Amino acid sequence: MAALYEVSTNHLLRPSAVTIDLATRFRHSASGPVSAGAKVEAVRLLSDLVSASVELERLLGKPLRPHYPPEYEVRPGDVEQQAEDAALALRSHLGLGLNPIADIVSVMELELGIRVFVRPLDSSISGVFGFSPESGASVLLNAKHPRQRRALSGAHECGHFLCSRDSVDVYEEGEAVSSREEKFATIFGPCLLMPPPALRRRFNEICREEGRFSPRHLILLAHAYHVSQEGMCRSLERLKLLPKGTFESLRDRGFSGDAVREVLGDPAPESTLATPPRLALLAAEAYDAELLSEGQIADMLRIDRVEVRRWLDALGGEGDELAAISP
Repeated sequence: MAALYEVSTNHLLRPSAVTIDLATRFRHSASGPVSAGAKVEAVRLLSDLVSASVELERLLGKPLRPHYPPEYEVRPGDVEQQAEDAALALRSHLGLGLNPIADIVSVMELELGIRVFVRPLDSSISGVFGFSPESGASVLLNAKHPRQRRALSGAHECGHFLCSRDSVDVYEEGEAVSSREEKFATIFGPCLLMPPPALRRRFNEICREEGRFSPRHLILLAHAYHVSQEGMCRSLERLKLLPKGTFESLRDRGFSGDAVREVLGDPAPESTLATPPRLALLAAEAYDAELLSEGQIADMLRIDRVEVRRWLDALGGEGDELAAISP
């Protein structure tokens, strides 16, 4: 039966097993370099991880109760301006102002209540967004990509979270923009991480103080906003602060992201955290209560059993409590 239904024996033997199938909401895209099989596999992986999250919550009686902002309807007219306005409105809703976002994944998880996972995917797939009434919103990011690229992918999927929650999105590198909703998400992501008013002000300040805007300034600005140099350059091009094709010209002249490590180092180490903190805590609680074994947790969350043991040890046991200070 496990072979027939393409699940593990652990899944069949868990009486509390939950199955959430996001593939029913996935509209296949004919464009892009990624095969249909790779896309379906990515959606299936997100479905499995979301199912595991919901199962753990039900086992412990601790459901996720997010408070999502209203869904945004992409209206007729200028999609770019709508995406820019929506990104600024979400920043205001979250109390972020125009400040850089150091960790977009934490914002998605803690402030928006989106389930976020990081796993290796086909290299051309940047992220997957899914939504179901049972589980809410979820995002899967590619662990093979650098941290800065994952940040832009996460922000892109936030755009789909706002404007198209009724379908599953597989975001792939090089895919043609096929709908107004996809164009909205494509513009929304960079605007969320790099708010245009702040970029315009900072760019003008640099030009006024230095008399020019150099590749060194591009490195510093990208570093300040926790994004790649390409992502920053593309945003400045879109805002018409730099000529279109500037990044290609820089790349042809040997400009590389390695310059950041040479000039500034990399102050924020690469994060490969595969399991969100809240989910790890729930898994540890289920293990302490003998509701699940190490093997079952590893199978549910699709991670190595050694990794499960490592963070179970790090999180401590049920008896490890801290005394709360009375108000």
